[in-house]
Amino acid sequence: MLLDFEVQRSTRRCAATDRPLGPGEVCFSVLEVHGAEVVRQDFSREAWHGPSVSAFAWWMSRIPEPTAKTIKLAPNEVLLELFDQLARQPQQQDMWYVLTLLLVRRRVLRLDVPIDLSSGKAGQTRPASLADALVVYCPKRETTYEVPVVMPSETRIEVIQQQLSGLLTAGAD
Repeated sequence: MLLDFEVQRSTRRCAATDRPLGPGEVCFSVLEVHGAEVVRQDFSREAWHGPSVSAFAWWMSRIPEPTAKTIKLAPNEVLLELFDQLARQPQQQDMWYVLTLLLVRRRVLRLDVPIDLSSGKAGQTRPASLADALVVYCPKRETTYEVPVVMPSETRIEVIQQQLSGLLTAGAD
């Protein structure tokens, strides 16, 4: 079962002491289920004693400095145009795969579960041609895509990260 929920932004206040959390300060965040809602609580380093029994996720982070610039990704239409361009470039399959994962994360594309046409059941069998492909669906275009699963090498990871950052970010200046 896939759960879909929104994680709240940090309140920048310690849930235990109600003290404001300052820029650059390490804090711990925890997610808990309260009724039908997922609730986020943030704790200062001093007040953190580990996650509660009811926590299903927790992480450590740092309160951002006020001078940190927010980088906005390009609009979804621009991302889909780049997606189309990379689909036509066999030497860029690893970047196409990484962009596909980004688009799934942004909910522009969604993972599609293959259906065995003989039984009508989802996920029963997968054609050999899709064994190493990610099948995604674009609701906006009403189109399904097969993207080869091509994990970038260690040396390509940094190159892809720099290329995508340069192509996809706006407002960084």
